[in-house]
Amino acid sequence: MSSETARDAEPAIRIDGVGKCYPVYARPLDRLRQFFAPTLARTLRREAKRHFSEYWALRDVSCEIARGEQVGIVGRNGAGKSTLLQIICGTLASSTGSVRVNGRIAALLELGAGFNPEFTGRENVILNAGILGLNAAQIDARMDAMLAFADIGDFIEQPVKTYSSGMYMRLAFAVAINVSPDILIVDEALSVGDEAFQRKCFARIRAIRDDGGTIVFVSHSAATVAESCDRALLLDRGQLLALGDTRKVLSRYQKLLYAPAEKAEDVRAWIIAQSPHVDVPGVGRTDAPIGAAHDGANEWFDPNLPHGAGVSYPGAGARIEHPRVETPDGRRVNVLRAGGQYVYRYEVVFERTLPGVRFGMMIKTVAGVELGGAASAPYGEGELMTGQTRASVRFAFRCLLAPGTYFLNAGLVGLLEDGEQFIAREVDVLMIRVQPDPQRLATGLVDFEVSPQVQVHD
Repeated sequence: MSSETARDAEPAIRIDGVGKCYPVYARPLDRLRQFFAPTLARTLRREAKRHFSEYWALRDVSCEIARGEQVGIVGRNGAGKSTLLQIICGTLASSTGSVRVNGRIAALLELGAGFNPEFTGRENVILNAGILGLNAAQIDARMDAMLAFADIGDFIEQPVKTYSSGMYMRLAFAVAINVSPDILIVDEALSVGDEAFQRKCFARIRAIRDDGGTIVFVSHSAATVAESCDRALLLDRGQLLALGDTRKVLSRYQKLLYAPAEKAEDVRAWIIAQSPHVDVPGVGRTDAPIGAAHDGANEWFDPNLPHGAGVSYPGAGARIEHPRVETPDGRRVNVLRAGGQYVYRYEVVFERTLPGVRFGMMIKTVAGVELGGAASAPYGEGELMTGQTRASVRFAFRCLLAPGTYFLNAGLVGLLEDGEQFIAREVDVLMIRVQPDPQRLATGLVDFEVSPQVQVHD
């Protein structure tokens, strides 16, 4: 086997038992004591006393990322995501374990990292491209492409200390993707740009992957990870909890993220018990979460999916109670079957007389994209509701959603002195999950019931 063939057979990134420990000092004086403690101990021939406690940002993380793979890293704040990326890039040394990287890395770890604020944008392009391994001739040949991608106009000749955060990111990304990296590392940097530039960035990331490049990025957007990643990695408290099929890892992440405080440890223990790896995609239903009770039905109720964990806005004379999703025969569910018929219900208690009341609902993605909903009446044709009355609201719908996790809103508006205003509003009051359907032909988030037809002609 040639050296080039052997190199191609190796993973792009191999992480073996990586840990990162930071000393935490209770007082500034303890830091000084710790500085002199080893010398004093050797002089007195005693064991050195430790004047700090240990904080492990990462502990025993091991995994491999293949060439041409796109992997998303998810986890709560402080989980160790950025620390892991810095160790992969070599800007931070690990306390234990090792990382082996095969190929040229281009990284966007922190907004403006590596830029000299006194240099112009053009000078920083030359500086960063040189650091990433390009020679003067290559930089000159690619300069126009980098400046065109950044698209910041005459600001390219101004010191970057005058740039906005969006301009910083445009310039940094333009350099990173034009050095032809084997591995691109991105740490949430793309959240700064406008939507048009983000789309351009993701298109270029996809092109890098299609050319055999490896992409590793951190994102708090589950939708972005689900749409673009081959696999996902879940970190929590510095520990690798899950690695594998993107949607299954995201399901565990969301379960951990939205778990009530009193159940968080149980959920975390359950995830750990599943082992750090998650099965690759396959046909059939996804794993039932801990506590899920089903009897082979097409839909069921999982008590561990968050209920009432959204945002409640102060009411103006009414309150919403008991939001839930039911089957047509009245059975409560929150794990739905694609194509099934369901009813979204809630009650409203009115505390005063309100005119022009209209009731509504909305279904949203994890990223907050509003997919669709309905109102009980057109504008100006709402009902007069008197105080001390109760209304039962019912929205029948067919589940035409792709497999995944979604949130529901509930709300009502009324005609007040300043026009139509919210009377009560509950955002993300329910979480539902749609099961995979191995027979599904539709693509995208919503099934428009398109009827494909193919005719073959001789």
